[in-house]
Amino acid sequence: MSTPAPQTDSPRGLIYAIAAYGLWGFLPIYMKALSHIPPTEVIAHRVLWSLPIAAAVLLWQGRAAEVRDALRQPRLLGMAALTAMLISVNWLIYVWAIANDHALDAALGYYINPLFSVFLGATLLKERLSRGQFAAIVLAASAVVILTVQAGSLPLVAIGLTLSWGVYAYCKKSLPLGPNQGFTLEVLLLAPLAVVFLIWQAVQGQSHFLGGDMTDRLLLLGCGPITAIPLLFYANGAKLIRLSTIGILQYIAPTMIFLCAVVLFGEPFDGARLIAFPMIWGALVIYSITLVRQAGQRRRDRQELAARRMQ
Repeated sequence: MSTPAPQTDSPRGLIYAIAAYGLWGFLPIYMKALSHIPPTEVIAHRVLWSLPIAAAVLLWQGRAAEVRDALRQPRLLGMAALTAMLISVNWLIYVWAIANDHALDAALGYYINPLFSVFLGATLLKERLSRGQFAAIVLAASAVVILTVQAGSLPLVAIGLTLSWGVYAYCKKSLPLGPNQGFTLEVLLLAPLAVVFLIWQAVQGQSHFLGGDMTDRLLLLGCGPITAIPLLFYANGAKLIRLSTIGILQYIAPTMIFLCAVVLFGEPFDGARLIAFPMIWGALVIYSITLVRQAGQRRRDRQELAARRMQ
């Protein structure tokens, strides 16, 4: 059962959401420490060690039965398998990008994502675009064209992250499960693949968990909390704050990724990027203004409707 969107921002919801985006913003630093480990091994450990945390939360909430019921519904399982595949692809691209000095491209992908979600709504759900939204999408697309012309190829990391997360979020809306239950089901479906891969890797003598030092083991074990905790924070925070607030707060993570890339990792911010990134930021300002205006109009419409009912 869907929960109606909140009309005000709960302080607890704001804390949850800001914590989630803040943790995602610091994630590049953690992933950089794992850059000597193959991304596939990192993803396998993200899946494996996320599962006990997600399961513990469901048991504490008394919602584990919903996941057990979902395992007996083939259509729901198919939908969850699709979202699990999309989120694992997103994780894989992200981990590879950080390890291979493409953190700026990762930031670009997550900056573009909200605009891509608006584009999906217009093309797949036939939602009408406002002039501001259309202008923002055109500006962002122009920035991608500039980067493509300068580099001679598409910014595949940014586009891959945008597509995988945007389609994941779109499909996730159709999954008839709560966010915590859905995440648990996704990692439950991915866990057997992760276990098989890690066993194969151990047999080949390539396991960093078994063959590495204690620092590697602790970092790989930590992949569970750093994956599950922000997602759980976000899932619970999103239920307590307005959609327009989420729309603004979601820029926290890519901004922190951008700063990590430039300040900590020393990635070059020059050439076409000096043109493209300000264009993306401008597009997001336009998008944010339209988001706030739409939220204000909906609030005024509700107030007028309530006033008419009282007459």
